[in-house]
Amino acid sequence: MIESADEFVRLCRSLDPGEYRRAALEEASEQVWMEIVDRYPEGRVGVALNKTIPLAVLEVLIDDPNARVRFMVAMKRKLTSGLLERLAQDAEESIRMRVALHKNTSRETLESLRYDPWHEIRATVEDRLGS
Repeated sequence: MIESADEFVRLCRSLDPGEYRRAALEEASEQVWMEIVDRYPEGRVGVALNKTIPLAVLEVLIDDPNARVRFMVAMKRKLTSGLLERLAQDAEESIRMRVALHKNTSRETLESLRYDPWHEIRATVEDRLGS
């Protein structure tokens, strides 16, 4: 288990594959995750990549100013339909595309993406919903 924000950042920066893997796979308390988000903005991508990250932390990261962080959030399997609905409104096309492809995206959210400005998203939605 990852015990502190400093430990997580060290693991993410490590050149040792085993330590880097720990950053991606090991759990930490919600308090530790939030400390990383608050103290280490550059560590937020690593937080979003972690396989054990709680939904409460993803709810914070969904509004991150860094599009890469939001993209990594959009790739999480555990996202709720409410979080996917919020991500469907993102300014970044790549994030909206991830929502269009996500298995948990509701029909209602897919319907809202049917009129997306980017034709690739519209085509993906049409494929998922059927014409």
